[in-house]
Amino acid sequence: MATLFIADLHLCPEEPAITAGFLHFLAGPARDADALYIIGDLFEAWIGDDDPVPLHAEIARAIRSLVDHGVPCYFIHGNRDFLLGKRFARQSGMTLLPEAQVLSLYGRDVLIMHGDTLCTDDAGYQAFRAKVHQPWLQALFLALPLFMRKRIAAKMRANSKAANSTKTLEIMDVNPQAVVAAMEQHQVQWLIHGHTHRPAVHELTANGQPAFRAVLGAWHSEGSMVSVTPDDVKLIHFPF
Repeated sequence: MATLFIADLHLCPEEPAITAGFLHFLAGPARDADALYIIGDLFEAWIGDDDPVPLHAEIARAIRSLVDHGVPCYFIHGNRDFLLGKRFARQSGMTLLPEAQVLSLYGRDVLIMHGDTLCTDDAGYQAFRAKVHQPWLQALFLALPLFMRKRIAAKMRANSKAANSTKTLEIMDVNPQAVVAAMEQHQVQWLIHGHTHRPAVHELTANGQPAFRAVLGAWHSEGSMVSVTPDDVKLIHFPF
């Protein structure tokens, strides 16, 4: 019995090794799970469910195969793929979740989220996030021709890369007070998130009790997952 969590694969045609590693994971370890939760940035970029990139259809088929095997798959949007919509969810069989979700797993309440909302010291990013998450702006963007969306997305990625190059690692990491506030708001002692690409399990205090924050790693040269079982919570790295 195990529920698995992954994040920050950043799948794209330019990184076939990561795609191969994910497909191997879906056809292997994930098949024995009680459920799989993908908590953001499955894809490097997402400009609409109508984008005919072959990779998207390949990933949808692989996730659908896992779901048809009897392993439910759930998805929380990341900062890279926040426009992933209902059409792709139907194709893949994934269930879309809100940006923060509390799960009851084997007697343990666990809060899951992508993690970018916890990086409150990065005021520039938070302002940008608030803007692009406005429903009217998203609807306007998705109504544009595909070639225009590609051009806008490329420019936004370039701007983001340039902005991040001037920020300290501390600014781009989670704010400790924001972490505690989120855990106390949801009354949990466990939090699992991604986004920061700093895999670790941190001990802290929340709700006046010992608490734990598990951070998933990005899939750069190896896979990263958190496995929750009736006995423990483990951060696991594995080769592609």
